[in-house]
Amino acid sequence: MIVEDVAVACAVAVLRSDVMKLVVQVKLLPTPEQAAALEATLRACNRAATHASAVAFAKGLKDRNGLQKQVYGDLKATFGLSAQPAVRAVKKVVDAYSALKANLKAGNLGPPTSKRHRRAVGAPIAFRPEAAQPFDDRCLSWQYDARTVSIWTVDGRLKAVRFACSPGQLKVLVAHRKGESDLIRRDGKWFLIATCELPDPPVYEPVDWIGVDRGIVNLATTSGGTNYQGRRLGRYRRWQARKRAELQAKRTRSATRRLARRACKEKRHATQVNHVISKEIVSVAQRTGRGIAVEELGGIRDRVRLRRDQRGTLSSWPFRQLGQHLAYKARMAGVPFLEVDAAYTSQRCPRCGHTGRANRPDRDHFRCRRCGLVGPADVVAGVNVRDRARSAWVFVTAPASVP
Repeated sequence: MIVEDVAVACAVAVLRSDVMKLVVQVKLLPTPEQAAALEATLRACNRAATHASAVAFAKGLKDRNGLQKQVYGDLKATFGLSAQPAVRAVKKVVDAYSALKANLKAGNLGPPTSKRHRRAVGAPIAFRPEAAQPFDDRCLSWQYDARTVSIWTVDGRLKAVRFACSPGQLKVLVAHRKGESDLIRRDGKWFLIATCELPDPPVYEPVDWIGVDRGIVNLATTSGGTNYQGRRLGRYRRWQARKRAELQAKRTRSATRRLARRACKEKRHATQVNHVISKEIVSVAQRTGRGIAVEELGGIRDRVRLRRDQRGTLSSWPFRQLGQHLAYKARMAGVPFLEVDAAYTSQRCPRCGHTGRANRPDRDHFRCRRCGLVGPADVVAGVNVRDRARSAWVFVTAPASVP
């Protein structure tokens, strides 16, 4: 099983009720000599981690202390790691097996009889030669004023390795960086992904809610009637699909290299679109003192059966990422955020409550068969999401009853 590193420019995970973890990516600008040392270090660390993983698999060692006692000497003597990088390599192996165990327990790799499940548990975890490697403050130090870092390598300590980032990223790094930073190489470029812990701003009491309906044709539609169309993104994706098909048909090494370069381009474009949409919705909510409510769409791919020609569109639909962007941007701004039940939001009349498929004669229009309310279907869904958030917030903020 190969472990892939996932690098993102900015992501958030909740750690505690009052703290959230912000991940900031900066670009390293090493000289050719520095880049060669970084590459040798990354490959040595991942060879060491693969060796430690094989030992853990063979001897059934999944705890950090037990595995470290078995492999610590080998990692230093055989792979050229110093004390702290060897400890980091062991921790990376233990974390990888913990993640595998969690995925197996959650059923993400299918039932025990599936080929994917058997392959995951039937061999030790292997690390790609250029998989991400964590560095703590003993191996990596930051010089923010000079915009340089000092980092341990197998060729000795590299000093004054320049990095580039935006002024906003630098401000967050200086004030809130904590914990490990991951060194990665992607498309021939070097990056450091730093972990920052930000305190939560207080969440205000909303005067009302903005209901957001997410979709494929319209990426997001608010209860106020603001519509963020997905037409341009859809055209871009269809164009990318045609280009991929053309390159795959050539079956040459050059085409394979070009496919590899294109692999993340579409994903980055969709991520940027989601950032723009979520930033605008959160700024409007913050300016008007309202909260943000979205539909809870977890497991929608398992619940919906589509024709073969529609499966690619649904699989590439970035609705979950848009929800994540809305959630963390709202939290950073102190804007209340809720996920509400998605059932029948597009079929229910927000005025009389009548629910039925006939209320939505086509994708774009809503017409209530009981009271005659007419409007855009996505806007009506956004209004229903807003109304459900109003009711849900009462229960969220209500004091617990004392028996």
